[in-house]
Amino acid sequence: MSEMLKDGPNALEVASFLRRHPRFLDEFPDLALTLAVPREEGQATSLASYQLQVLRDKNRELNRRLQELYAIANDNERLTIRVHQLTLALLRARDPAETLRTLVAVLGEDFSSEQVQLVLLQADPRLPAADWLQVVAPDDPALRPFAEFLVAGEPLCGRLQPEKLDLLFGERAAAVQSTALLPLAGRGMLAIGSADANRFFPGMGTLFLRLMAETVVAALARYD
Repeated sequence: MSEMLKDGPNALEVASFLRRHPRFLDEFPDLALTLAVPREEGQATSLASYQLQVLRDKNRELNRRLQELYAIANDNERLTIRVHQLTLALLRARDPAETLRTLVAVLGEDFSSEQVQLVLLQADPRLPAADWLQVVAPDDPALRPFAEFLVAGEPLCGRLQPEKLDLLFGERAAAVQSTALLPLAGRGMLAIGSADANRFFPGMGTLFLRLMAETVVAALARYD
């Protein structure tokens, strides 16, 4: 240990530095794992105990991450089953009206959706008369706030501007604190509103929302 270290301070200088900075390894815990620790009469030094503690901390962190991944996997499995059941239910529908009624019912019962609103761009006498459905002409000025969204064709999650909420939910808009907005390619959009401001948020995964939107579009396309 007393020999000179190549291209750096000698061992005494290193030892002196560590004595003056006893918490040096707090900033570089990985360094502790690489050191060769001496043992005397079978007793581990305090540094060996520190190494063991670092390993335990890493193990706890890995276990925590594993539990998170396991929970995410379970959530995704449940969502996959629900989307599959939604697809089957829409396939069993016999006309556009039954398709839309089934969609709204499944979203409310199986997905715990508080408010569901459909905005379609084309009138159809076969559509049901319902407070959760409205038909808006593609050139209606009320759709201008949604122009970028409809062109992008990607689900949007989070808090919406008042003018968007008013078109989607009308008198119920004040109760909506977060929304999942799904584009229905060439047909309109599907809005799912929640009183929980944290249920739908920017950056959340939208894979299942895209799958649901594609399922609805395909189900309605059978009656064109």
